[in-house]
Amino acid sequence: MADLETLQKTLHVSFHDPVLLEQALVHRSYLNENPHFSLASNERLEFLGDAVLGLLVAERLYRDFPELSEGEMTRLRAALVQRDTLARAARSIGLGDYLYLGRGEEASGGRKKPTNLAAALEAVLGAVYLDGGMVAAEKVVWLLLEVEIDRVAGQPGEVDYKSRLQELVQARYQVTPDYRALGATGPDHARRFTVEVVVGGEVLGRGSGKSKRAAETQAARIALERLSGQCDR
Repeated sequence: MADLETLQKTLHVSFHDPVLLEQALVHRSYLNENPHFSLASNERLEFLGDAVLGLLVAERLYRDFPELSEGEMTRLRAALVQRDTLARAARSIGLGDYLYLGRGEEASGGRKKPTNLAAALEAVLGAVYLDGGMVAAEKVVWLLLEVEIDRVAGQPGEVDYKSRLQELVQARYQVTPDYRALGATGPDHARRFTVEVVVGGEVLGRGSGKSKRAAETQAARIALERLSGQCDR
């Protein structure tokens, strides 16, 4: 079992009650074989963490992507909170190494199972929320999922906004959109890039994101909305 101090450092948190973090790592199979273990399984924390995650993702999409329709936000939220996305984030911090598993679950590769990893990540978020509140939970969520939100935001549904914008601009003005980087802000581990898209000397859209690609995609969506009066629904 890995040291929970290391996990706290990885998450950039310091628990007032480390028992909460430990409980977030207890799989039901461990209790089946160790019925006198002092902690319950992580299932209740998983339930709480799922709700916290859903709220934070919804708030971020609402705040940072004002041009998205309800349907588009729903699709992006689903992509961000799905099992495989959460399992990928859990693997990035080696969360499987910390799990309390029964021998049978361990033997069957339980530390690598997406279901176990996703559930444990949600349980950890629930523990962070109980221990440090929503602000602490938000920091952990975006520490783990910032790359994922840029990935899915760059592919909203099946729409390639940059290609759509280029097609429209070339057909209407016979020019190509020009993307201009306006700079980046924030610390190295949480940089935010800002980009504007210019057509014929006029700024048609401005976007921001953790990568230039995500910022360009957002700028293209806004420019399309301005030019056509609507985005794909």
